[in-house]
Amino acid sequence: MGLIMGYELTRFCENTDEVIFEGVGKYDIPAIDPEPFEPCEFISFNYAKTSKRKDCGVHFFIHDYQFERVWREWKRYGAMLSEFSAVMTPDFSIYTDWPKALQIYNHYRKHFVGAYLQTIGVKVYPTISWSDKDSFEWCFDGEPVGGTVCVSSVGTQRSKETKKLFLDGYNAMIEKLNPETIIFYGEVPKECMGNIVRIKPFQDKFREVVTDGR
Repeated sequence: MGLIMGYELTRFCENTDEVIFEGVGKYDIPAIDPEPFEPCEFISFNYAKTSKRKDCGVHFFIHDYQFERVWREWKRYGAMLSEFSAVMTPDFSIYTDWPKALQIYNHYRKHFVGAYLQTIGVKVYPTISWSDKDSFEWCFDGEPVGGTVCVSSVGTQRSKETKKLFLDGYNAMIEKLNPETIIFYGEVPKECMGNIVRIKPFQDKFREVVTDGR
């Protein structure tokens, strides 16, 4: 019984049994310091463990289940990620139809991991995400002002509604964070302004390989 209770205690402390970062905003979101952009290629997290290249960055624009373990085993994966040139913060989803509590929880988790990575010397580029306009009250909490940020447009341009939600959030990000550089994953809508550096989604690179091989 004692072992089970001990396991449950560790499991439900949400990492606060080891560290609590000084938070900002209404929900005490761990803050991430601004970083200047240094050009590099990026690979997705699911290739990081087996990658022989370390002179590149790591992004998390993949399905959440592929990187949930970074939250559960943050020290272990922090050591692995520290070998790379830069790391984007995990893009835990905050879907518009999810309860607000879950959205804020995922925002917190993203920042916990990012703040920890910075404490061990990793160059961290925060991934900025939002759901609807209500999320603007907290989704930028903890994000750096004037540094490098990352966004993804994948899946957001399929309808007028989702495109408007994306552009509303993007413009709010520009206003609140005034980023020096915006690393953009996916197609860049013509309405998006700023110093944008685009990286291509994996499926785009795959299409190029197939096309070149014909």
